[in-house]
Parts: sequence; structure tokens; C-alpha cells
Amino acid sequence: MGLTFEQVWAALMELREAQKETDRQLKESSADFDRRMQETDRQLKESNAETNKEIKALSKNIGGLNNSLGKLIERMFSARLWNKFNALGYEFTKGANEVVFIENDRAIAEVDIFLENGEYAMPVEVKTHLRLEDVNEHIKRIELIRGYMDRRGDKRRLVGAVAGGIAPENTRDYAQKQGLYVLEQSGESVDIAKAPEGFTARIW
Repeated sequence: MGLTFEQVWAALMELREAQKETDRQLKESSADFDRRMQETDRQLKESNAETNKEIKALSKNIGGLNNSLGKLIERMFSARLWNKFNALGYEFTKGANEVVFIENDRAIAEVDIFLENGEYAMPVEVKTHLRLEDVNEHIKRIELIRGYMDRRGDKRRLVGAVAGGIAPENTRDYAQKQGLYVLEQSGESVDIAKAPEGFTARIW
């Protein structure tokens, strides 16, 4: 016996309602998923912002610590340079920290320590950890200072030195081969590193 029109119609209506309910549930699930994703995205953004803030604060603190350590080492070397170089016969009579050489309203060179007398001048670069590139940069700095002095008729002999709280052997050897004095920390004191046989300080 076949289905009547009324039975088929009722089945279609029931199927239609079931489809509507399925669609409603899908929409609710989709909306809930979107809300969850938005909340997750918000939390991630907040977390990233907080992480970036902490990283910046840490970098600032580390930078400040490095600067403070660098100044401390610079003062330590500065306080002990006089007698070290005077023992080599230089007899420096004047010294200053953080000397800037200005020409045409701009700084062309800056040195951590500048020792001088009537015959010699010595720019000294001080680093917490002395590297090969620091040596090369200081040589360029000395050449700029030489030009600066020449343009002002200052014919004093220019010698150079580098200093490091940590001065690796290869860096020390390289600096000495370039004719620079090397100062290094020795216990609680500061010493001029022993130069190789035949060492002669370079004169600019």
C-alpha cells in the first residue's frame, strides 16, 4: 500500500524542520568557534605585547649594566696609566677621559683616555672585552687624530694603546704587531702586556 499525500507532506515538513535545526546548530557552532578564535587571538596579542615589553626592559637593563661596567673598567685603567707609561719614559703631564675632537662643528673622533705632554700624545681605547675589530677601529681613530693635529700645526709624536678588561691572546698579539701598546687587567691591578722581542711602538 503506497503512502498518501498527507504522509509524504508530513515527512517533508519533518525533514525541513530537522534541516533547520541542523543549520541553527551549525551557525551556533560556527559563531562559538569564531568567538573562541577571537579570544585566542586577543590573548596571543596580549601575551606577545607583554613578552615584547619584558624583552625591551631586559635589553635596557643589560645595556645599562654593560655601560656601567664599561665606565668602571675605563676609570680603573685611567687611574693606573700614568705610572705605567712614565716607567717607559713618556712622562705624560696631562690626561683626560672621553676626549672629543671637533672640526667644522662635528665630532671626527672620540677617545676614552688621552694622555699627552710636550713631545707625545697617546689616545687609549678601553673595552670591556677587547676584540680584533676594536684594534682596527682604533688605528683608524688614531689616523683621524693625526690629521686633526697636523691641520693645527701640532707636530707631537702620536702613539697608541688599547686596553681590555678581557684581552684575548690573539687580539693582544695582533695589536702589538700593529705597534700598539696593550694594557690588560692583572689581578686587582693594570699592566702593560709584555711585548714580543723587537717590539717598537708605532709613531703616527
